[in-house]
Amino acid sequence: MHKTYKWLVVAMLWFVCFFNYADRQAIFSVFPLLKAELGFSDYQLGVIGGAFMIVYALAGPLAGLAGDRFTRKTLILGGLVFWSVVTVFTSLCVNYWQLVLVRALEGLGESFYFPAAIALVSDYHGKDTRSRALSFHQSSVYAGTIAGGSVSGYMGEHYGWRSSFILFGVLGTVLALVLWGLLKEPARGASEDGEVAETTAATIQETLNGIFQSRLVPVLIIVFVLANFVASVFLTWMPSFLFNKFKMSLSLAGLQSTVYLQVASVAGVLLGGYLGDRLCRRYPGGRPYTQVVGLLGGTPFLFLTGWTLDVPVLVFAMTFFGLFKGFYDSNNWASLYDVVKPRWRSSALGLMNSIGWLGGSLAPVTIAWSSSQFGMSASISSSSILYLAAGLLLLVSTRRYYRTLSQVNMPPTKLSQAG
Repeated sequence: MHKTYKWLVVAMLWFVCFFNYADRQAIFSVFPLLKAELGFSDYQLGVIGGAFMIVYALAGPLAGLAGDRFTRKTLILGGLVFWSVVTVFTSLCVNYWQLVLVRALEGLGESFYFPAAIALVSDYHGKDTRSRALSFHQSSVYAGTIAGGSVSGYMGEHYGWRSSFILFGVLGTVLALVLWGLLKEPARGASEDGEVAETTAATIQETLNGIFQSRLVPVLIIVFVLANFVASVFLTWMPSFLFNKFKMSLSLAGLQSTVYLQVASVAGVLLGGYLGDRLCRRYPGGRPYTQVVGLLGGTPFLFLTGWTLDVPVLVFAMTFFGLFKGFYDSNNWASLYDVVKPRWRSSALGLMNSIGWLGGSLAPVTIAWSSSQFGMSASISSSSILYLAAGLLLLVSTRRYYRTLSQVNMPPTKLSQAG
């Protein structure tokens, strides 16, 4: 396997993932325009935001199973074409239910990307380079979110809310056509040393048994649900929050709601990937411990983001929350891969992504209701409780899991002495 090409694969998928997130984020920056032009309520906007997440979540297990059974290149690039076309059709919507439908279809198309893409990258990158490869790939999530929020806000303000959907949809379709001849499908398990993944199809029960062999897997899923709920709050309501509370223009709110948090997350994900690899060499559970640092470190800055009345303090809080969020995100799939065998990894990622986004899909409507009762500031600040709970749960569970694992693997004489 050529060393240069395996990094070229990461670069190609970086751009696909960029559009995956730009397309899903673009709608949120034009919420105020949808409210003014089409007369939508905050609750209806919350449903529009949640429609993507619900379908994305429900399709996750199917996407994971497909990633273990079909050509991943086809799933990745076919999905890119599908959701890009849907993005263009978003610009043609004229009422509430049409927008709900296209957002749901976009969630369906995008759900097939991550299980297939992460498994494909892992077949090009073994243990020596996998964390760095996945961290670099993860940085496209933040870049796409920034582009989706800022470009959509700017174009919506100057050319109407429909314009950015045409732009992103057309560019995504062109990218798929370009990459079709460049991206190559590797053999499954090609990067594994002595642990090549089986290719025979397994039953759903066998797949679930394989995924949940480790007791840490359900904990990682629960923590992902809580972290994803918080992330969904930011993705959905931060542009409107800045527009209403700080009286920013639509384009400035779209930019400010993404750029500080997401740029800091790029730094956090790269540092977190490096730290996770280093800690993993010294301590069992080094990667989930790095995630704990991200969750607990980000909690006070998350609270401050919703509470402050000063823009400089807001920028400070969003920046450091983004930095610590990157620490969590960088080791999300790597922590899962540490406790799940190669044969089940695509299905495990699909299931975890599904449950996590199903939890995240509750955020848009929950915050809309909470804001009507307590205000948007209090609602955003209170979400820090979820970050704190997730960090403590992962800390305690990781310590117990790896302590038990070390005792099981301890030689009998040492085990009796330890008892």
